[in-house]
Amino acid sequence: MTTTRFAPSPTGWLHIGNLRAALFNYAIARKAGGTFVLRIDDTDQERSRDEFIEGIQEDLTWLGISWDRIEYQSKRMERYDLAKQRLIEMGRLYEAFETPVELDLKRKKQLNMGKPPVYDRAALKLSEDEKDALRAERGSHWRFKLNHERIEFADGIIGDISIDAASVSDPVLYKNDGQILYTLASVVDDVEMQITDVVRGSDHVTNTAIQIQVIQALDGAVPNFAHHSLLTGPQGEALSKRLGTLSLRDLRKDGVAPQAVLSLMARLGSSDPIELRESVAEVVDGFDLSKFGSAPTKFDVEDLWPLTARYLAGLPVVEVAETLTRVGVPSELHEPFWDVVKENITKLDDIDDWWALLRHGATPMVDEEDRAFVAQAFELLPPLPFDADTWSSWTSAVKETTGRKGKGLFMPLRKAVTGRARGPEMADLMPLLQKRPEM
Repeated sequence: MTTTRFAPSPTGWLHIGNLRAALFNYAIARKAGGTFVLRIDDTDQERSRDEFIEGIQEDLTWLGISWDRIEYQSKRMERYDLAKQRLIEMGRLYEAFETPVELDLKRKKQLNMGKPPVYDRAALKLSEDEKDALRAERGSHWRFKLNHERIEFADGIIGDISIDAASVSDPVLYKNDGQILYTLASVVDDVEMQITDVVRGSDHVTNTAIQIQVIQALDGAVPNFAHHSLLTGPQGEALSKRLGTLSLRDLRKDGVAPQAVLSLMARLGSSDPIELRESVAEVVDGFDLSKFGSAPTKFDVEDLWPLTARYLAGLPVVEVAETLTRVGVPSELHEPFWDVVKENITKLDDIDDWWALLRHGATPMVDEEDRAFVAQAFELLPPLPFDADTWSSWTSAVKETTGRKGKGLFMPLRKAVTGRARGPEMADLMPLLQKRPEM
């Protein structure tokens, strides 16, 4: 059975970059009728916080992404310790003692000599007495001994990949202060949870090759791996510096519709056009991993607003009744008000501005050369209440009196009545005005 996972670290809020991995893995599982696991990577107890765990679940729920079960890595420490011991007994995990400063000096020396900065396995040459002496004066860490051979796998997006393990340093999997590192925890979980497919960012390609050897050492089944492109800003700039402003939490607060986020992220970087999808189920139905490319993908948060506007415009009034009531629109005006403004809002909060305009009137926007014209036109405006014919009869009377016509007639009146140069059809808007416009 197809089983995928999303493994966020609860050390911050989910951002738009995280979402690609969540959505892709979710879509694969749902399309195959399989299992989607939400796995909280909370082994870093100092930085992990409950509010971030709650935030992860709130964000996914907002998008309509559900999980079949939730796992916490902090509750699986014994499993990682057992795997560590097993690898030690196999001779695949060895203790090393270099400090970060010493390792940095080694890397610089290798680079100066024109060699790749790969760990030299000096720790394997230490005698037991030397190890005892080092343990007495400093901490240690445990490295996985890679088999120096080519690691090959078929990537679901990039294609065939081949990496020479001799060009990669033996990875640190465990520190003697008890800290389990990502590679070991992730591999143990993937093996024991029988994860069949893993989609993640292309910055993990080398790490995937390393994990394949660890998985094989633990007699696990290697999942199908795929690495999606990394997101950049609209000009190709690194997105990482802006992720603090691109959290799903903030997008939700700003009024972006979840359907807009799903629709954009499900197609961005693929050969398919971006189209509005009404639900996550529709996104899953149209998802095809093979259509995604490996080139960096440009993301512009502004692209979410047209999709949000399109989604809102298609909503029936019953879906926004609560919002309409909250801003003060009388129930008997819900339907006509929504029919008039729904094509003229970008987010639901825009409803407040439109109702304020209708309820209290707008500050007229009048160009100096139109001031006398508008004043004369307002004298011809009939008293409230207005109806569907008011705009037509009023503009006809103004045209006859002033001689103005076309844009020179209609635009100054629109701007004077609404305080805006664009908006709904004035014939539809006029009957909803609760206050007679004045100069």
